[in-house]
Amino acid sequence: MIVELRQYALHPGRRDDLIDLFEREFVESQEAVGMTLIGQFRDLDDPDRFVWLRGFPNMEERRRSLEAFYFGLVWQAHRAAANETMIDSDNVLLLKLLEDGPGFQLSEPVPTGAAGPGPGQVLAGVHTLTRSDDPLPDRFRQIAVPALHEAGAVSISALVTETAANTFPQLPVREGEQVLVWLAAFADPATADAAQGLFPEQSIQRLRLEPAARSRLHG
Repeated sequence: MIVELRQYALHPGRRDDLIDLFEREFVESQEAVGMTLIGQFRDLDDPDRFVWLRGFPNMEERRRSLEAFYFGLVWQAHRAAANETMIDSDNVLLLKLLEDGPGFQLSEPVPTGAAGPGPGQVLAGVHTLTRSDDPLPDRFRQIAVPALHEAGAVSISALVTETAANTFPQLPVREGEQVLVWLAAFADPATADAAQGLFPEQSIQRLRLEPAARSRLHG
């Protein structure tokens, strides 16, 4: 699976406006053209950041799906309303599932009209990989995954940079960096907060994420 981790910087006070629009108009319309909507989140430490992930079977299907959606009627009808909430939407990591690593465990789709936050909390980390044979992914599989489960994580996923060329250049992605990204879902937000200090390895970014109502990745 190819995955985009998308982090949007929004105008102050506009996050719930975007989430309401997104979950009403952009879930089924993206899935109808072959994407998997993995999760939508509020960043608990930044009230003006919206974080979401979507997946594709491969890079060619990614191109086809993105062309179908962004040149299609639904996005054309609502793009102005969506874009006016955003300061920046180019903070995007193009990723693939870590080989032999844990993948996503998604709930059944949540019907349109669901409100409020979704269950639990998701922790995420983004770590720099310094070379092609960096040992961090193996250490994550062998050490961090069991530790996260021991700390109460109900699901864990791990991804690394997809190095193939961006097949839909109309949407930029971050280039020239290699990363390991992990996400761990917890049923209890207090348990998630307690697990934050498990890993001393330096990271580029740590995120505490509250699932939106229709997020399929949650605690």
